Amino acid sequence: MATGFGFTLKATDGAARTGVIATPRGEIRTPAFMPVGTAGTVKAMMPDSVRATGADILLGNTYHLMLRPTAERIAHLGGLHRFMNWHRPILTDSGGFQVMSLASLRKLTEEGVRFSSHVDGSKHMLSPERSMEIQKLLGSDIVMCFDECPALPATDEVVAKSMRLSMRWAQRSRDAFGDRPGHALFGIMQGGVNRDLREESARALTGIGFDGYAVGGLAVGEGQEAMFSVLDYAPGFLPEGKPRYLMGVGKPDDIVGAVERGIDMMDCVLPSRSGRTGQAWTRMGAVNLKNARHKDDPRPLDADCTCPACRNYSRAYLHHVVKADEIIASMLLTWHNLHYFQELMQGLRDAIGEGRLAGFVAGFHAQRAAGDIEPI
Repeated sequence: MATGFGFTLKATDGAARTGVIATPRGEIRTPAFMPVGTAGTVKAMMPDSVRATGADILLGNTYHLMLRPTAERIAHLGGLHRFMNWHRPILTDSGGFQVMSLASLRKLTEEGVRFSSHVDGSKHMLSPERSMEIQKLLGSDIVMCFDECPALPATDEVVAKSMRLSMRWAQRSRDAFGDRPGHALFGIMQGGVNRDLREESARALTGIGFDGYAVGGLAVGEGQEAMFSVLDYAPGFLPEGKPRYLMGVGKPDDIVGAVERGIDMMDCVLPSRSGRTGQAWTRMGAVNLKNARHKDDPRPLDADCTCPACRNYSRAYLHHVVKADEIIASMLLTWHNLHYFQELMQGLRDAIGEGRLAGFVAGFHAQRAAGDIEPI
């Protein structure tokens, strides 16, 4: 296991947990939301601004970085942290999810996945060994093992076959990762929405031994109810003393429900992607700044929010720059969304630490149900 990497559980409230992941590049407070820096940047944000929202860790994307500018080039230039000027922890995904989503451009075998680049059509092979090599070149602090993520819905037979392949790849990832002090390797549980397959996957992973464990294969179209039903039991199959990471989640109510069920880490493109399309996430729910109701509104987006968009600008201005397709619209709304997501995480951490999670969650849902402020 990784030296210089550890997880300390500070408090629990029901199944929910709060704690700290220690890494040589700094601590990660859990439950943690990780903004996604797909191609070495959180779109429309400076790294210092991302940190100012409260983010302790970013996610980088193996698939995109291996194609452009290439992992070898990033390594030659001093690694991903230096390259993108983010000197806190970085988690990199394995590239598997993006490659699997290329259905028509890929061929899956026991060895790995052969695929054509969506950028220039060039041919590549991604295997557990190559994924570990790329993530080592990038210098990421938390490395994800290479897996296959089948699209849901799928038959139990398809899910079982895919999961067992992922478990063989997990062993190969572990072997290829080797001994890298200060760097952690996480295994990824698969098994769709089948409890027995999830348990089988968890047994296989814990038998191999990882620094942390992800619940993979959710938030891929199965719906919130099905996802929560899996999270009612799946985290309990994983070691209590290791971080639990739910990949690709999500909306604020997904995050709250996942934390209630024992998840420690999450990531999603949602806050930044929404920010670039005129959508703001607030404690009152989602607000669409494209709507004409905002064009004469001098009030802030959220009077209780301390982000620059809410402190310094009106809804009317935000509506104007969104409609005019000005770059500042993406900047301000992405900052706001990331700020809101991190504020939500801090609220969850405080509530768990003080044993009042149920009240916090009830207040969260009540405020969202009340909806946005009335139009002027």
